[in-house]
Amino acid sequence: MMQLSRHPTTYPTRYQQIAAQLEDELRAHYRCGDYLPSEQQLADRYQVNRHTLRRAVDQLVERGWLQRRHGIGILVLMRPYDYPLHAKTRFSQNLFEQGSHPTSERLLAVLRPCNGHIASALSREEGETVIHLRTLRRVNGVPLSVIDHYLPDLDWWPALQQFHSGSLHEFIEQRIHQSLTRSQTRISARRAQAKESQLLEIATHAPLLCVRTLNTCVGSNSVAEYSVSLARADMIELTMEH
Repeated sequence: MMQLSRHPTTYPTRYQQIAAQLEDELRAHYRCGDYLPSEQQLADRYQVNRHTLRRAVDQLVERGWLQRRHGIGILVLMRPYDYPLHAKTRFSQNLFEQGSHPTSERLLAVLRPCNGHIASALSREEGETVIHLRTLRRVNGVPLSVIDHYLPDLDWWPALQQFHSGSLHEFIEQRIHQSLTRSQTRISARRAQAKESQLLEIATHAPLLCVRTLNTCVGSNSVAEYSVSLARADMIELTMEH
């Protein structure tokens, strides 16, 4: 009578092989915000039908490497952007140097009384009026972070009302003739709330990096800006330089 092995040898299926090869390609050649070729192009490359290719992609979606975007394509999520933190960090310049296309748009610009937390950060009395800007940053068209900027100098308000897109710090340097430098950074983590999930196009309760920064004008010790950035944790890696 034939004896069956208690330890059968298993081999990866074709779609598992493709998933492994695709993962290697993602590590070597893609960044967050890139898109894969179409499923048909990938199926032709690997000489399989679209059903087999789709199963391979599904594996990488489950592992968090990829995201299907209906009507657009297959978005790469992994290989986060390297974002060094030091006094002269420039978000846009840093990502340009990594071969990406960062953009920033203003979502909000108002004057408002500051609460206790913001007042403390800006060394102001609670209830004092400050400038509040909110911006949304994208990389290669994919939302990366939403940032609340609080600025105490009301003399800047007429100029800042003209800010609509691009680098806020470059705008301040060009229009207000002040250069800002980072003096303190605090980093924590939390889950995305509904409004943040909508802006960043992520699931509710997805992990976010919360980066709170104090910036001063060059040559001054007084705080010129307090910002709170909520960034997608799957798209950015912070590097502390010493």
